[in-house]
Amino acid sequence: MTEVAPKTKMRIFLVDDHPLVRDGLAQLINHEPDLHVCGEAEGVAAALADIQAMKPDAVIIDLSLQGESGLDLIKRLQETTRPPAILVLSMHDEGFYAERALRAGALGYVMKRETSGKVIAGLRKILSGELYVSEGFAAQAAEKFLLSRGGAAATVDSLTDREIEIFRRIGQGHENRRIADDLHLSLKTVQAHCANIKQKLGLENATVLMREAVRWVENHG
Repeated sequence: MTEVAPKTKMRIFLVDDHPLVRDGLAQLINHEPDLHVCGEAEGVAAALADIQAMKPDAVIIDLSLQGESGLDLIKRLQETTRPPAILVLSMHDEGFYAERALRAGALGYVMKRETSGKVIAGLRKILSGELYVSEGFAAQAAEKFLLSRGGAAATVDSLTDREIEIFRRIGQGHENRRIADDLHLSLKTVQAHCANIKQKLGLENATVLMREAVRWVENHG
């Protein structure tokens, strides 16, 4: 039988498709005197239902969830009556994904290669309503802002979240049909996104698109 946490403890919900990761996070968080893991899920649908039912104070979300997008989950949680504070814990490069996660509604971003202490520090920050990102990302964001004021040329940053997800999967070697199945889209929709990506990045054909996507995945995950 699950032990009920004291009311003084902040309730945390975990969303990750790897059971070992969830187990490790639960042990880490439950060791803290003021934090308690109240539930967990491995996919978007289950997470949405359980989070709305349990109403946790904060949610830790991975960006890759069994072929689904953690960014989509973050956005959908913002539409609920009481959105929880959200901390992203991901293997993906924060230099690119942190900004998108924050725009979607997250309050913090921690990479999985960081120490466990960063996760707890991030949780405490977002629970107090503050942003939590690394110093490196904060500096990069400031530099990007200055460059944008100078009219820097559009790059992969110009792609939408859905286009980025497709671009990443192309770089991982996935064919359009598999991408469509994984993201629950029609093949024509994926092909239309590919056409938009090529136009935005100035790529001549599908071969160049794949080459650039592979290169990007090598640098950003």
